[in-house]
Order: sequence, then structure tokens, then C-alpha cells
Amino acid sequence: MAARVLLRRSLAGASAVPCLPPSGGLALRGLASSAGRPREDSWLKSLFVRKVDPRKDAHSNLLAKRETSSLYKLQIHNVKPEYLDAYNKLCQEVLPKIHEEKHYPCALVGTWNTWYGEQDQAVHLWRYEGGYPALNEVMNKLRQNKEFTEFRKARGNMLLSRKNQLLLEFSFWNEPVPREGPNIYELRSYQLRPGTMIEWGNYWARAIRFRQDSNEAVGGFFSQIGQLYMVHHLWAYKDLQTREDIRNAAWHKPGWDELVYYTVPLIQEMESRIMIPLKISPLQ
Repeated sequence: MAARVLLRRSLAGASAVPCLPPSGGLALRGLASSAGRPREDSWLKSLFVRKVDPRKDAHSNLLAKRETSSLYKLQIHNVKPEYLDAYNKLCQEVLPKIHEEKHYPCALVGTWNTWYGEQDQAVHLWRYEGGYPALNEVMNKLRQNKEFTEFRKARGNMLLSRKNQLLLEFSFWNEPVPREGPNIYELRSYQLRPGTMIEWGNYWARAIRFRQDSNEAVGGFFSQIGQLYMVHHLWAYKDLQTREDIRNAAWHKPGWDELVYYTVPLIQEMESRIMIPLKISPLQ
């Protein structure tokens, strides 16, 4: 009988353990400063407070621009170092002739070489007016285009690797339109934690207003096909010092630090490329 009582007591104690905060969380939180606690609590609450409800629609419909049906393709080519000049020359000769024709429903948004970041790299951004049907139409026509077929074959011999993504643009970002130079461009790419795209969109819908003073915001996109939960922000600056000055100025604006604090935990990885436009790039 005594053994049964002891057993029941031990089981009761064991069942209570999961109800305790892990690692004495309540005790540790009580020791935290009063200044740190509200900020920590507000961050935790922010994960459950959304301006849009992701359960009611696809993320692409909630975050993308509704007034347009544009689809974007981001191409990243790692070029053999000895072929970079020849690659650039080939692209500048062939791409404008093909994609400026009216019966191709697409446009070259920008084309660059990476200056700081992964070296001997080319980055191309395309817009397809009309979404996936436009993309399919262009691909079908290019398969029948002998000049493009020869271009792809010659280009392929110059590459170490290549990858692409299909993107949509955030509804709250600027439309990427041609601009005069000279400028340098920064492509900041963020790998988000799965399930956090809505939070990112909600925070950056507010954060973007802090980064408009110098017209540096070019475009903001999120992936649909390829590497998922990827976000790309494209910025333009006159030079590296101007970039530094603009970014530092944002920290003096009330509210910017809070938005950075909330968005950093959503990120798994991030990468920054500083890029120089080719002569044929509409974004100079």
C-alpha cells in the first residue's frame, strides 16, 4: 500500500514538470530589467499580431501588387573569370535585340556585375507583363529564335554555374523603373524562417517610409519558385560613402530601430551584393 502511494506521488510530480517554465524561465524573466521586459514581451506579441490574416489567402495574393500582374525573374550567373569580359560583351550585343522586340511580353529591368560579394558574377532582372502566361509565351518564342539559341550555347561555355528565381513584387515597394546614373546598386537578399513572410511584409510596409528620402529604394521582391522564403531588396546609391550616410541617417529616425529589432529574428541568412550596371541596363 505504501509503495502504491509513493508511486502515485512520484507520477504526480512527474506530470507536473512539463507545466514549469523551461530552465526556470519565470525566475529569469523576473530578474530582467524593467526596460528590457516590455520590449521582449512586445516582440513575442508581435508574432501573433498581423495586419493581414494568412489563413484567408495565399501569401502571394496578400503581399503582392494587385493592380499589376507582373512576374519577375532573377538570374544569377557565376562566370569563369577568364570569360567575364566576353560574357558581358555577348550579353550587350544580343539581349537588347531580342527583348526590345514588341512581340516579346517582357522587359529587361536591370543587368549588373557583382562588385563586392561573390566575384565574376552577373545578375539579371526581367519583368514579364502578364504573369505566368507571358513567361510561357516568351520561353516558347525564344526556343524558336535561332540567334537566342546560339547565344545560350556560347554563354553556357562561359559559366561555372547559374540559378534563377521567379519573384513577385511587394505591394508597398516602388515600381522598378529606369533611372539615370551613374549609380551603384545593392541587392540585399534575405532567407526568412518558413512561416514569417507575413510578419516581414507587415513590418516593412512601415519600414520602407524611413528609406525614401534619397530615392534609394528601387524594388522589393519575394520568391515564388526557386529558393522559397527569399526576399530581395534592391537599392541605388551614388557611391559607397553615400550608401553609408543614408543607412546611418535611418537610425536617427524614431521607429527605425524598433522595426529592425522585430525583423532580425525572422531572418535565417542574409547577403549583400554591391553591383555595377552594364551599359545596356535600364537601371544605370
